[in-house]
Amino acid sequence: MVAGAAVAAAALAGRYGILAWQAFKARPPVARMRRFYEGGFQTAMTRREAALILGVRSRVVAEKVKEAHRRVMVANHPDAGGSHYLASKINEAKDILLGKSSNSGSAF
Repeated sequence: MVAGAAVAAAALAGRYGILAWQAFKARPPVARMRRFYEGGFQTAMTRREAALILGVRSRVVAEKVKEAHRRVMVANHPDAGGSHYLASKINEAKDILLGKSSNSGSAF
C-alpha cells in the first residue's frame, strides 16, 4: 500500500512537471535587453524626445548627457555601419539637452 501511494505521488509530480514545462515553453518571449525609444521622430525635436533618444531623463546633468550620447553614437555611428540620419538625430538630441540648439532641426 505504501509502494502504491509512492507510485501515485511520483506520477502526479511527473504530470505537474510536464504541464509546468509546457506552460513555460508556450509563454511569449521576453526581451532581455534594455528597451530603447522605438517611435518616429517629430518635426521639431523636444526635450522629451531628445531624452528618449539618448535614454536619459529630460533634466539631467551635462556629464550624463555626454556619456549617453557617446554610448548611443558608438552603436549607431555611420563609420561603423550606422545611419547618417540617426546619427544626426542623436547629435541633435545631445545639442538640445545641453542647450546648444534652438530646435533648428537635423540636416535631413
